[in-house]
Amino acid sequence: MGRLTGHTRCVALSKMEMSLIEFERTWWADDQPKDSAIADQFSLTTAEYYEQLHALIDSDEALEHDPLVVRRLRRMRDRRRRERFGEIADSSGS
Repeated sequence: MGRLTGHTRCVALSKMEMSLIEFERTWWADDQPKDSAIADQFSLTTAEYYEQLHALIDSDEALEHDPLVVRRLRRMRDRRRRERFGEIADSSGS
């Protein structure tokens, strides 16, 4: 179910999508390794989990749902991409 906002239709996040964001907010407090927790909670491989998570954090709905977690995940993903491609991260905080 979605809601109309101006001319744009916003689609609510699914329970699964909200669970992914919640997991990212809290997984570190668990004693279980992250990859094991992903398999137990979502029945996904780690690769499948991150594929879904990365698609999710690009959505405006995810950003609206939990801006702090989504922005943190976007920054981490962007930093890993820069490192993977040999770029030096900007240390100015931008």
